Amino acid sequence: MERYACLNNLDSEKISVIRNEKSRPVLEDIYSKLMNTKLMNKHGTILPNNKISEAISYTLDDWEKLTQYLEHPIIPIDNNLVENAIQPFVIGRKNWLFSGSPRGADASAAFYSLIETAKSNGLPPYWYLRYLYTKLPYCESTDDIRNLLPYCYLKHSDLPP
Repeated sequence: MERYACLNNLDSEKISVIRNEKSRPVLEDIYSKLMNTKLMNKHGTILPNNKISEAISYTLDDWEKLTQYLEHPIIPIDNNLVENAIQPFVIGRKNWLFSGSPRGADASAAFYSLIETAKSNGLPPYWYLRYLYTKLPYCESTDDIRNLLPYCYLKHSDLPP
């Protein structure tokens, strides 16, 4: 269903309708089964300290978060975009143990966040950083710096295409 919506570029209203017709009943059924299993567990049918009851408790505790996408059609069903964006950093995290200091680690985090924000706004990181480093020395206020952030790209005509 989500793939269909994505492939057909459906608008928010149509996505909401499809999610309410297709996804909501499935999720309501899952919720009902989880609650029934949890109640059975309270009556001693399932051992309280096993992995299944932990998973059920985890799911029920986060149920509202897990189902937010039903109420907000612009929220995707998964977080693949975020996962893909942070993957290089997760893989390299052991290397960052050697940042030298907490300030070095903070600087690295800020730098990588800037690069990923540039990518997510369709900017080639190399050109964006060149642009940033040529403009940054002339900034006189916080607003000047804020205007250099990647999502302000369209405001600037002196960036390469």
